[in-house]
Amino acid sequence: MASLSPSLHLPCNSRIGFLGKSQGILLRVIPAGRVGFIRKTVECKESRIGKKPIEVPSNVTLTLEEQFVKAKGPLGELTLNYPAEVKVVKEETGKLRVFKTVETKRANQMHGLFRTLTDNIIVGVSKGFDKRLQLVGVGYRATVEGKDLVMNLGFSHPVRMAVPEGLQVKVEENTRIIVSGYDKSEIGQFAATIKKWRPPEPYKGKGIRYQDEIVRRKEGKAGKKK
Repeated sequence: MASLSPSLHLPCNSRIGFLGKSQGILLRVIPAGRVGFIRKTVECKESRIGKKPIEVPSNVTLTLEEQFVKAKGPLGELTLNYPAEVKVVKEETGKLRVFKTVETKRANQMHGLFRTLTDNIIVGVSKGFDKRLQLVGVGYRATVEGKDLVMNLGFSHPVRMAVPEGLQVKVEENTRIIVSGYDKSEIGQFAATIKKWRPPEPYKGKGIRYQDEIVRRKEGKAGKKK
């Protein structure tokens, strides 16, 4: 069997391609040092929500300390801590703006999120939020007794829920529940807890639903055809 000429010296870090069946015919020599990866810098787009300015009403007092914001208004006081990827700046016009400190995917996500959270605490302490629920079902009703919400939902006993501090609950026409307050996250959490007791079922639509919620209905089983 033929072998390579002894005068041919190849570097140990080379990649060699051969052609031929009986004899090895040298095609090319590619130094391994030339083989590598091409890195491409991906630029993160700026969030459309994050770049919007935040209006600050005259009845709200803000305290800015590096990555910490405190908003105090007629309805209460809320605070917010920012991650290292974003920062908040107060402009000369009195508006707030949230900026990214680094160009990463996580920073782009935090940009829009913390702009929304900042706006929520300012609107919350100045105007407040509310969440409305509707009771649908025969015999379903709700009342407020002191600091408790009492609901009859078809169980053998009424459901009694203590209203968290800082929230107000109001019942209209025995079937409409209004949860209000200045902390939007607390309102949403308590409303979700109320709904969890009797989620709307898909056949008759009975249960507790949000006022603007659309319940997808299913067709019931048809009887046997004769």
